[in-house]
Amino acid sequence: MSHLSTSTRRALLKKMGALSLAPVATPLAMNLLGMANASAQTATDYKALVCVFLFGANDHYNTVIPYDQANYDAYYAIRKGAAIANTPYEGIALTRSALAATALSSTTGLASGLQMALGPTMGGLKSVFDAGRASILLNVGPLVVPTSKSQYNNRSVPLPPKLFSHSDQQAIWQTAARTYGAGTEGALSGWGGRAADLILSNNSKASLSCVSINGNALYLSGDQARSYQISTSGAQTVNALASNSLFSSRACAEALRSLVTQSPSGHVMEQAQTDVMNRALNLYGDLNTALNATPNTSAPGNLFVSANAPTNNPLSQQLRMVARMLHQRDTLGLKRQVFMVGMGGFDLHDFLPTQHPGLLQRVSDALKEFNDALNNLGLANQVTTFTASDFGRTLASNGDGSDHGWGSHHFIMGGAVNGGRFFGKAPPLGVTHDEQVGSGRLLPSTSVDQMGAELARWFGVSNADMSTVLPNSTNFDLHNLGLMKSA
Repeated sequence: MSHLSTSTRRALLKKMGALSLAPVATPLAMNLLGMANASAQTATDYKALVCVFLFGANDHYNTVIPYDQANYDAYYAIRKGAAIANTPYEGIALTRSALAATALSSTTGLASGLQMALGPTMGGLKSVFDAGRASILLNVGPLVVPTSKSQYNNRSVPLPPKLFSHSDQQAIWQTAARTYGAGTEGALSGWGGRAADLILSNNSKASLSCVSINGNALYLSGDQARSYQISTSGAQTVNALASNSLFSSRACAEALRSLVTQSPSGHVMEQAQTDVMNRALNLYGDLNTALNATPNTSAPGNLFVSANAPTNNPLSQQLRMVARMLHQRDTLGLKRQVFMVGMGGFDLHDFLPTQHPGLLQRVSDALKEFNDALNNLGLANQVTTFTASDFGRTLASNGDGSDHGWGSHHFIMGGAVNGGRFFGKAPPLGVTHDEQVGSGRLLPSTSVDQMGAELARWFGVSNADMSTVLPNSTNFDLHNLGLMKSA
């Protein structure tokens, strides 16, 4: 990608005016330093990427489980223990009989004789997989370069910093960090935001290019794009300005409005902040007006077809808001969007048999409902959803849970996905083989950059710009996974 010289004052103000409120935790000065001129790319259709982040590190070994007898036996031998009352667990191993209903009939992409099942509570996602609307990417994780076990042991190649650390690995997944040597502290942008940088000019409301329904999201921060945060109930604003009343006084509210929106006396930073505030306040009304035309309801015949879906599923509520925004894409003048939703609770060093099934059911139910909503909207081929997490877990048990790992299995969902199959390489089941680095911690065979490159190309990022979006992608063979039907 060709970068122009540092932005002039006029160009800087123009760019800042296109953004929503920047995250409070990120100093405005640091955001400005990250800005550069990106080569605009044209979009005539609509596409969206949706990242579903499972915070805490999902136990992939009990999410995608070997079901053929030989590999199941290897899994069971390591995770087995005493039977746990009222659960399908013996130790932290799921019984094979409990997997019968969620065994996946497709073995496309797997080595001969290997078969997989989903966790017993994941019937909803199984139906999406069986319908060819989802696939599984095996053993994906952060890498700087392709890495063997001996290279890992000898530290003879650069490695992602602070492996097995929650906060660092969450950041690396989201940033595909430009430099790894000093860690991820202070990283300014994520690969979703950098992909959005290239298409901002296609969106009438550029502030809605990157939308988080899960708080501050580094993944959505680009050099120009910034994460616009919204709750499951709608756009947020300054309450006093929305109600036009502060301390029960209209005059106080007007004084506040004047303070936060007045034109300063020529200071570039003050002017940029004023532009941001004005556009955020203006966007509030437009967005909520649009969302009110797509109510959050599961009434038959409406957007959400799962009329009996539980109401206590936070991930479902977040994805419903994504669907409502997708429904209003034309009203809001949008051609490309990147979303992030998420749910926590997956750091299960203990209580895996009692807590993990419920977490997986929420994920499965929410993704199934979202898939149905996309079908209703006629957007099944234009929205691609993928899961991510801090890292995988150990195959070995630490009692009634598992420890921090590295590589993990993840889902890719959408009508544009080559669905109903497996991608990547299924690792052996064991704690001593060369595709793990101790206790069954998987050494990733596919990098986040490889996965991200296929998603980014489908989204519209050119091959020439791929190293800007995913800086380490130049270290890997790209576009050979075959995740997407066309890209």
